[in-house]
Amino acid sequence: MVTRRSICTAIAGALALASAAAHAQSYPTRPVKLIVPYAAGGPTDTFARALADAWGRKLGQALVVENRTGAGTLVGTDVVAKAQPDGYTILLTTVAHAVNPSIHDKMPYRTVEDFAPVGMAAKAPLVIVVNKNFPAQNLQDFIGYIKEHPGKANYGSAGVGSAPHLGAELLNYMTGSKTEHVPYRGSAPAMQDVIGGHLAFMMDSAPTGLAQVKAGTVRLIATTMGQRLPQTPDTPAVAEAVPRYEAYTWNAVFAPAHTPAPAIAKLNASLKEALQDPGLQKQAYDMGLVLEKNPQPQALAAFLDGELAKWSQVARAAKMTAN
Repeated sequence: MVTRRSICTAIAGALALASAAAHAQSYPTRPVKLIVPYAAGGPTDTFARALADAWGRKLGQALVVENRTGAGTLVGTDVVAKAQPDGYTILLTTVAHAVNPSIHDKMPYRTVEDFAPVGMAAKAPLVIVVNKNFPAQNLQDFIGYIKEHPGKANYGSAGVGSAPHLGAELLNYMTGSKTEHVPYRGSAPAMQDVIGGHLAFMMDSAPTGLAQVKAGTVRLIATTMGQRLPQTPDTPAVAEAVPRYEAYTWNAVFAPAHTPAPAIAKLNASLKEALQDPGLQKQAYDMGLVLEKNPQPQALAAFLDGELAKWSQVARAAKMTAN
């Protein structure tokens, strides 16, 4: 009886290994769904579609972008968390993935345990812009003003937990300043109130913020990556006045937990190739993005751990809540 059971177990194990090997050799045999938990037409969706085009060519199957919005990215993210872990449903998400556990009382999924990292795709810097009548003319003056006038400078964002909100609150946290948050339903109406003088400043995505700077409607103060941006080499990074300051959103790819390792490896290898595509690189530059040069699953896992810790501190200090 024991011998027969052992033989059956060995046969089952061999069949499972054979099935995994067959999956690895054939994957992918059909299009892959790339879930984007943001609305169509926004910056994350725009990048997702450019990435999907280049990535699909390297993967050998189309990547079909599917927008699943709701509850501040929770809805779309949960779709992937509960999807079949076969490599055919993956997630392109942002810094919201690291912030949501700190601002929501209840989550429909586990941020770390329910996902398998595939790789970082891009980082999206922010720019600080002020209305044309704001007294500060440069970064040093701006930092001095918000520290010396607590509560006087207000700023807009696309909502609680959005990248502009996080970036501004990180600045408050690191400088000891106090600026007042005014949440909007999207970045566009917030920018209009900066232009109109109803808001003192805003942190906005580089492409849209720089477009307004070019149009002469607002003034550019600084950028938020650790170093100056190649698109604006004469504009200082906030870190030049506030050491170690860095705030940006990012675009990273995750699969459901327990997705077979060979599928993760193939997704990662083809993602790496896609990010070297000259056409995608040009599009990303025009979007103000910084593409990842060598995406690795392990590096993304470590990065996410750091982001979870960083933004939980900021969220507590700012008393952020989406409830």
